Amino acid sequence: MTDVLRRGRASLAFGFFAQGVAFALLVTRIPAIQDRYGISDALLPVFLAAVPILAGVGSVVTERLVRRVRPSRVLRWSQPVVLLALLGVGAADGMAGLAVALAAFGLAVGALDASMNMLGVSLQRAYGRSIMLGFHAAYSLGGILGASLAWVGAHGELALWVSYLPAVAVLLPAALVGSRWYVDGKRTDAGAEVPAGGGGGAGVGFKVLLPLCLVMTFAYIGDSTVSNWSAKYLQDVLGSSEQLATVPYNVYMVTTLVGRAVGDFGVRRLGAVAVVRGGAVVAAGGFAVVAVAPGAWVGMLGFTLLGLGLCVLVPQTFAAAGRLFPGASDAAVARLNVFNYVGFLIGSPLVGALGDAWSYRGAMLVPMVLVLVTLVYARSFEAQPDRYGGGHERPRTADVGRGSNGL
Repeated sequence: MTDVLRRGRASLAFGFFAQGVAFALLVTRIPAIQDRYGISDALLPVFLAAVPILAGVGSVVTERLVRRVRPSRVLRWSQPVVLLALLGVGAADGMAGLAVALAAFGLAVGALDASMNMLGVSLQRAYGRSIMLGFHAAYSLGGILGASLAWVGAHGELALWVSYLPAVAVLLPAALVGSRWYVDGKRTDAGAEVPAGGGGGAGVGFKVLLPLCLVMTFAYIGDSTVSNWSAKYLQDVLGSSEQLATVPYNVYMVTTLVGRAVGDFGVRRLGAVAVVRGGAVVAAGGFAVVAVAPGAWVGMLGFTLLGLGLCVLVPQTFAAAGRLFPGASDAAVARLNVFNYVGFLIGSPLVGALGDAWSYRGAMLVPMVLVLVTLVYARSFEAQPDRYGGGHERPRTADVGRGSNGL
């Protein structure tokens, strides 16, 4: 494996890590943001919904943009915008300034998520083996660090901009330096030349992509259920203390990191289909344990299983899109990425509405069923036959284009 690929892999992993830090710093300080700007409980959902909606717009725009410029360039400039917008959220002067900062954050996050996964898919093709889960493990590690930094800021009663500034000051220049070594794909698996962005969207059939879109949506419905409802569920339904109620999400993030750190080895040994099926079954079991848990500790066991199960679905969905559309992988990834935000938007209101109308225990069964539907679409994750006649990707140096600095 060439030094170009190794540097590209390391720099992209750092990009995922930085994004995990930034996103965690934002979402874990939502109560503090609400207090600082005097946002009412009625208006808060509008602000929260605007970010994933605009992120979806950013992802769609990125699909068109990468037909003209390399995904590495989109990533190089969207990451600083995300970090500066995060700082703007903490330092804005009034609600109008906050709205502008959140809008910039949402649009840039959509471009960032799409371009990061485009580069991850092309790098995995160049390596000829599964590496996507490792990138998402770096994101999970960043999320843990970001949540820890947010706790320090809250514990020290620091102003938002003060707690955000050190992270931005370190990550922004590091991300700009690391972006010099991003690697773009150059050729399809068949060896034919394609545009730098991986081809236009004309070759992406929505009927073929639809199963992966559904899996992405269901995975993020499950993820948003944990992030938005685990603390309330443990405290209000299972009778835990307020302090213990903060533990499930941290446990979920740690087990997500562990699962992703070893997941690539599972894909190489067992194949993507088996790993996705196993992840769906484990995640569904986690929701079942949460739904029937007699107490807080059993409930935390359920959230632990959820982290181990859900963690493999999203990275493998992006990787499968790249395999299905090797000549238009960038367009496929951008379109698939939109359903990340669809699941996020659906998940939290769905569980809340079912919990109020029925019961929160019953509400946990709905994402359980949706995750199990992934089993129906597991065949979409099969490795596509390559030009050598096998069912696995092979490393080909022709797949590797120049790095964004001309390597």
